[in-house]
Amino acid sequence: MEFRPRYAQPFTLEEARQLAVPIITEEITRLQNSLAHLQRTQQELQEALLATPEDPDFAQAYEENEAVIGIQKERISILRMVLAEKGIPMSAHYDLPQSQPRGHGDQDQDTGQTGARAGAHSVRESITTNGVHPTQVHEAAEGVGDVDEGVYL
Repeated sequence: MEFRPRYAQPFTLEEARQLAVPIITEEITRLQNSLAHLQRTQQELQEALLATPEDPDFAQAYEENEAVIGIQKERISILRMVLAEKGIPMSAHYDLPQSQPRGHGDQDQDTGQTGARAGAHSVRESITTNGVHPTQVHEAAEGVGDVDEGVYL
């Protein structure tokens, strides 16, 4: 079955297949960050539209952002398909962000943490290096908890 994108994309599925895995994962991360900002902006635009429904600039910005959000979500989906084809296991780290991002006061139901700290916790939990959390790798490199001085890789 051939993939047909709904939106115009800067690359085809075949071109994406030629990209190295680190390039793909970096692009997914960049797009996820962009989506988080766009979705936050959409919430602000919705509030502005409610306050001043007669302002055509707010309505136009909202509609344009909706199109960009669709394009970027589709691009992430294309890149995730390529990662799956390359045998890279999917993790929550590469999932599309939820349509309602957490605010600073929202509490994470799993950890009880709030806002950005909860998000950082879930990202930290989803990324490992050969089964070892990055903080453990960093601590080993810094020699944290070790009496012995030396080089750690």
